[in-house]
Amino acid sequence: MRPLIHPSIEEIRPDAILHALSDPNRAAIFANILRAGCGKACSAVSVVGDRVIPKSSLSNHFKVLREAGLIRSERHGVEVRNQPRWAEIEARFPGLLSGIINAYASSIGDDAPAFKDPEPR
Repeated sequence: MRPLIHPSIEEIRPDAILHALSDPNRAAIFANILRAGCGKACSAVSVVGDRVIPKSSLSNHFKVLREAGLIRSERHGVEVRNQPRWAEIEARFPGLLSGIINAYASSIGDDAPAFKDPEPR
């Protein structure tokens, strides 16, 4: 089994974050992980809106999010659980993620509360 690659906080770049969240499916997946407040299995976020993302596409979306430094993935048996790296990124790039996620939410008409800091420090 291949190891999951996670960039260190020093290796995370804003352009990688912007690229990762420029795809509406990845933005929705990341927002879902943020809202969960706990580790979400890949299969638990396979439904975006009214459609199901195929497993092969879902796997690629998680890889892009992980390599951009947005999530940390851990294997638990056959399941991969994903945690947001919000606090680390917020400390390095204050306001970047909340701005992107809030803009995404308003563009789709999401009535969910604005994201400020879903992880306690």
